[in-house]
Amino acid sequence: MTKFKADALPLLIGSLPMKDHEAATRLILEFTPEIPLWAQLPIYKEEGMAYQFLPGMPGFTESAAGKLFIDGTGDDFDAEYLAFYEEYLAVTEAGQGLETSRFTFTPETGRGFQEFIRQVDLDKDQNFKALKGQITGPFTFTTSVTDNTGKAIFYNEQLRDAAVKHLAMNARWQARTFKSRGFIPIIFLDEPALAGFGTSGYITVTRQEVTEVLTEVMDAVHQEGGLAGIHVCANTEWDMLLESGIDIINFDAYTYFDRFILYPDKIRAFIQRGGIIAWGIVPTADEDDIFRETQETLAQKLEEQIRELERLGIDRTTLISQSLITPSCGTGAISFDAAQRVLSLTRDLSRKIRS
Repeated sequence: MTKFKADALPLLIGSLPMKDHEAATRLILEFTPEIPLWAQLPIYKEEGMAYQFLPGMPGFTESAAGKLFIDGTGDDFDAEYLAFYEEYLAVTEAGQGLETSRFTFTPETGRGFQEFIRQVDLDKDQNFKALKGQITGPFTFTTSVTDNTGKAIFYNEQLRDAAVKHLAMNARWQARTFKSRGFIPIIFLDEPALAGFGTSGYITVTRQEVTEVLTEVMDAVHQEGGLAGIHVCANTEWDMLLESGIDIINFDAYTYFDRFILYPDKIRAFIQRGGIIAWGIVPTADEDDIFRETQETLAQKLEEQIRELERLGIDRTTLISQSLITPSCGTGAISFDAAQRVLSLTRDLSRKIRS
């Protein structure tokens, strides 16, 4: 944490409404040159939140109709499951190369990642403060991926454990790839499903279970000297995340600041231990909002929120130094013009705050 200074730099969430990975990466490097990230282009099914991290899982099946699930009933499942854990132990304990393991992306799922690395390596200046990657968070992944009966694999301890380890190793591989180039790795856990935690939809899920799956992935990132961030694009139980040991919390400050600030003691403690708040202050949900807001109106909105945290006893200079400026969510579901304006607003607002 001491090596990285956030200093209200701009940061993106990941997805873009584009078809060309090379052009998408150039756009990211243009608007967020200090902390660029690899692009997810959800127009390709292989880059969907579930699909992108399913290859390599034991029992991974895609039906003729395109349905993705984990089939734990097949004749080969036990052998696949055993091979999965043997490879996991080979990577974590026997020194087998992570970069050649099942835990990396496939050529189809990793096009954005590989193009990003290619362009990073071509950059002769390399004035990056850090490099950002992302995974589908373990709670979102295990509650959205189902077994052959349609039941979420979160509720199957065997499959949940395999999935969390699979995600943790992918996150670790991304972090190691960035670190090998001399840059601080930042790996985000994208957790939209945490917006439902505590509701009737997840009534049997305990806080301890959620914290455990998050911690296993965070620990993998920390083992590579990286920072672990979490992105939730709606409301959740923020006290759980503020206490979790996560390094960066990214929330939709445009819409949900009034819910986030309900935990003043936890926020103070988070900042005191060096935690970073990534303010999702640039709207992405409604294109009317995107084109109505300006650098000035968003700066005013953010200033009001910062003042509220100051009233909690948090020093303003400390808070700014431990802040990032982000969109409220990814831009993969909006028009390209709107997405480009989101990127522009994020960059320009960051410049205004830093000036």
